Amino acid sequence: MQCPNTNSSFVIRHSSFVIRHSSFVILMRLLLASKSPRRAQLLQYLGIEPVLVHQDIAENFPDTLPLEEVPAYLATKKAEAALHYLSQEGDVLLASDTIVLMEGEIFHKPTDFADGQRILQRLQGKTHAVITGVCMQSKDKKQIFSDTTLVTFAPMTSEEIDFYLHKYRPYDKAGAYAVQEWIGAAKIQRMEGSYATVMGLPTQLVYAALREIWGWNLL
Repeated sequence: MQCPNTNSSFVIRHSSFVIRHSSFVILMRLLLASKSPRRAQLLQYLGIEPVLVHQDIAENFPDTLPLEEVPAYLATKKAEAALHYLSQEGDVLLASDTIVLMEGEIFHKPTDFADGQRILQRLQGKTHAVITGVCMQSKDKKQIFSDTTLVTFAPMTSEEIDFYLHKYRPYDKAGAYAVQEWIGAAKIQRMEGSYATVMGLPTQLVYAALREIWGWNLL
């Protein structure tokens, strides 16, 4: 969206950015193709109020795809399904997907309590990888990337696992846990990589892409 203007400045206005040039104004919005409140919160830490959009997809992938590439593949599928939301010149669409990977197996969102028990029993006392893939797209640019963090859990008793599942009900979370909850405070021994990546969005890479590729001034 463009309109005449003679000032040169940058301001934040709620869910959008306004970049003022010598002769026009471009409204810049970040469209978040996700229902995750955690990803919206992480973007807010960058000073961005995203516009929430969403399009359900089948989260399947080719059997021949290397597991480490699954998050970027699914993030791209989510972005492609939401491309119709790119309605303004300054829009940037962001989609993301996170997996928990260990010993050649992806640990998805638990289907029920027993599945949550199974997953956490497997993960406890070991190191797993959390991989978050991101697809960012505007009308003329596209960027796809992923980031990996290694997370080591301390041993957990069956009582501790059951407590966590009953109290926090992590049935919408890959790997049956959220790092920002009790399990992250009490049972993560070591983390190599970005905390934000484990939460669901590598904010440091998103920030760099917005500045370097799309020219956003987020300061």
